[in-house]
Amino acid sequence: MSVAGSGAFVRLAETARPAVAITVDGAPVASMRGDTLLTAMRLAGLIVRRSEFGDGARGGFCLMGVCQDCLVQVAGQGRVRACQTEVAPGMQVTTLG
Repeated sequence: MSVAGSGAFVRLAETARPAVAITVDGAPVASMRGDTLLTAMRLAGLIVRRSEFGDGARGGFCLMGVCQDCLVQVAGQGRVRACQTEVAPGMQVTTLG
């Protein structure tokens, strides 16, 4: 079994889906068709933003689209919830801080 990921997020299954290349803050990030932006970012070891109440890293909170903890900017789409937005080839993502 192939396991890929970094930190708290690890891909345990569905490792044969087609690859999708995106960029986050100008850096290439590998993902797979059907992944959400949050999944791709967390598997790459990236954080979504820094906490406004300290220096802690934030990586999503509710993971189901109810809060706004995972807002990112996507070129051509504006602000989106990373936990609810599926990756698309060539997607350019900018974290909001």
